[in-house]
Amino acid sequence: MPFAVRQARFALAVLLLCGMSMAASAEVVAHKRVSYFDISGNTADELDAALNARGPTAIGASSSHPGATNIQFGGQATYVEEDSRCHIIGIKVTVETEIILPRWKDRSHAPKRLSLVWDTLSADIRRHEERHAEIARQHARMTEQAILKLPPERNCDLLQVKINAESARNIEEHDRDQARFDLIEAANFRNRMKRLMNYRSVSKNDEN
Repeated sequence: MPFAVRQARFALAVLLLCGMSMAASAEVVAHKRVSYFDISGNTADELDAALNARGPTAIGASSSHPGATNIQFGGQATYVEEDSRCHIIGIKVTVETEIILPRWKDRSHAPKRLSLVWDTLSADIRRHEERHAEIARQHARMTEQAILKLPPERNCDLLQVKINAESARNIEEHDRDQARFDLIEAANFRNRMKRLMNYRSVSKNDEN
């Protein structure tokens, strides 16, 4: 079963201060929220059909997915012009993530075996999407540090070009890491679900 991640590009605002010497500062601000889409069904086939019909779709794709993570990067760089050089004195990178998960409305009427399958699947979907959000936060921190390390330039226009290039490079790395994670997860999905089902079945039996 495929998963999805959707990304938005990095937008960096600029603040220019003239003649103010101060220590460089850096900050990453991360916000996460979770939203749900409802599905109905009383059999595994009905749940699968509902996920395919009602699940979110990735940008540029037509097929639905059981879960998704929307990612929005942004931020602000602060410059100062001093001694005929332009310095970075502050960088704030923001990352907003929205995790979209399925919610089964008919669970109270379902057989125990189907509930076990759903618990296993929904937990794996949440874990997968949480990992996408964590990858985004990691790359926000990497972007912050990479921009903060940029050396001064003879003017702020040149420094802005360097910041834009560094931001683009880090976003490309972020997208590659997200795609690599999806490939690994897709290849291991069946084996992972089988192990989880076996573990949950044993745990349920031990409780009885």
